[in-house]
Amino acid sequence: MTDAQGDEIRQLLREIRDVQREQLAEYRRVTERSLELQQRAVGRQERLGQLYRHMVLAGGILVVLLLFLLVYLLVRWSSHLF
Repeated sequence: MTDAQGDEIRQLLREIRDVQREQLAEYRRVTERSLELQQRAVGRQERLGQLYRHMVLAGGILVVLLLFLLVYLLVRWSSHLF
């Protein structure tokens, strides 16, 4: 192998190394972005879960109040209705 061939091989190996480093940097950037998006999605799901629980609780309280009002009205007006 001549010196020119050795230099050419070294240059090719450097280029391969540089391309691999660029690919690794891009992979890291994409992975970090993906992780960030996943964390944001989990945060949104937690907030929606809390909102859902509050709405179910408020709906349950409303149903209980309406049932209480219905029973109260039936007891108060039962003599007039039946």
